[in-house]
Amino acid sequence: MEDKNEKLTVLAYDVIKLSRNTLLVHLRFLDMALSRLIPVDSSMANGIFTDGHYFVFNPRYVLHRYKEAREIPVREYLHVVMHCVFRHMYIHSLLDHDCWDLACDIAVESAISSLDHQAVTDYREPERQNEYEKLLKKVKQLTAERLYRFFLDHKPSDNEMKRLKKLFSADDHEIWYAPPSEKMGMSSQLGRDTGNSPIDMSAAESEADWEDISKRMQQDLETFSKMQGDRAGNLMQNISEVNRERYDYSSFLKKFAVMGEVMKINDDEFDYVYYTYGLKLYEKMPLIEPLEYKEIKRIREFVIAIDTSGSTSGELVQRFLQKTYNILQESESFFTKINVRIIQCDAEIQDDTIITCKEDFDQYLSHMKILGQGGTDFRPVFSYVNELINRKEFTNLKGMIYFTDGYGDFPARKPDYETAFVFVEDEGNVYNNYDIPSWAIKLVLRKDEI
Repeated sequence: MEDKNEKLTVLAYDVIKLSRNTLLVHLRFLDMALSRLIPVDSSMANGIFTDGHYFVFNPRYVLHRYKEAREIPVREYLHVVMHCVFRHMYIHSLLDHDCWDLACDIAVESAISSLDHQAVTDYREPERQNEYEKLLKKVKQLTAERLYRFFLDHKPSDNEMKRLKKLFSADDHEIWYAPPSEKMGMSSQLGRDTGNSPIDMSAAESEADWEDISKRMQQDLETFSKMQGDRAGNLMQNISEVNRERYDYSSFLKKFAVMGEVMKINDDEFDYVYYTYGLKLYEKMPLIEPLEYKEIKRIREFVIAIDTSGSTSGELVQRFLQKTYNILQESESFFTKINVRIIQCDAEIQDDTIITCKEDFDQYLSHMKILGQGGTDFRPVFSYVNELINRKEFTNLKGMIYFTDGYGDFPARKPDYETAFVFVEDEGNVYNNYDIPSWAIKLVLRKDEI
């Protein structure tokens, strides 16, 4: 019996090796990703899975799938690798696991299907294509993030969920949601089982490793493998999605800080050596007293301009202002007195509200009304702010944050203060090609990031 199991294991390793080699021959741009995972057999495994380091498989399962069709193990190996390339297993927040699992599996399978290669095409492909067509009518791009948001709002019934999982699932995702210590323990054990040194790498380091592979793969598809990249539409969409530049709005807002003097001990400039030496030499007379004042950065003067054209929703505007307000309330964000102007504008100025304290902000949010809903023109806000500066209503304006959909006329000249245009990502604008002047700063936020 033991000899039989050993033979099955050897055969399963051969199938895995053959699957990987087949992919390497036909999809050269995947070479780094395909070679990254270490195959490990486990009779306890429920099919196949990965922790980002190992490709863990049950030998009997692999051989059974190979018997069904020789293309299935090839596709399933690629399925697991694609989860790593898209970094689906690195979960950073609490999710609806069923929706996330399904979204990830559909995203991976649609990317593989877009390759349109015989080596990874099995008998279920026509049925998958039918599902892609139905989903594309509701979701513009079949990426895990967009599909997940769709499934949260339109969660399939239990029967429908089972049907879709049977069609698109290939591997076990349970390890994705395990505590970090459990993942590390499993990697160490698998390392010992293979006779190799255990991989001493945290989830963050593993994710960074796959991020590097993913970006290299994207670059290769866009240049050397352009022909393959043009054909692999869904693959490029998923890679672009996961590698897209993300912005930390909180960090950005701090760039609009100005220097100000605050009553606070400046520990950086206080030398305890001289202080204690004075106490020792003159008993109760220190040589240097601690400095009372310290200059720190806090937000004091800036403008929040809101595009109230018909394409910008009131709910989204309120969420953006709430997010800004929450950041401002953080430690060392506000001076005691502030001068913030919230200006609503479409093709002309619709409203200007002065905020001088937290209470003003609370009052504005609770009674805010969106005014305008006309066309978009950015120039009136800049002209109006220049008038405020000339009237000395700003003493040291650091910058303006303009919340907009991005479609309007910009000033011809750079203002004397920094300006950032904050866009809400348009699903139709896949690569965030918002045309802005060279002097402006661009931030693209998703609705769920606001």
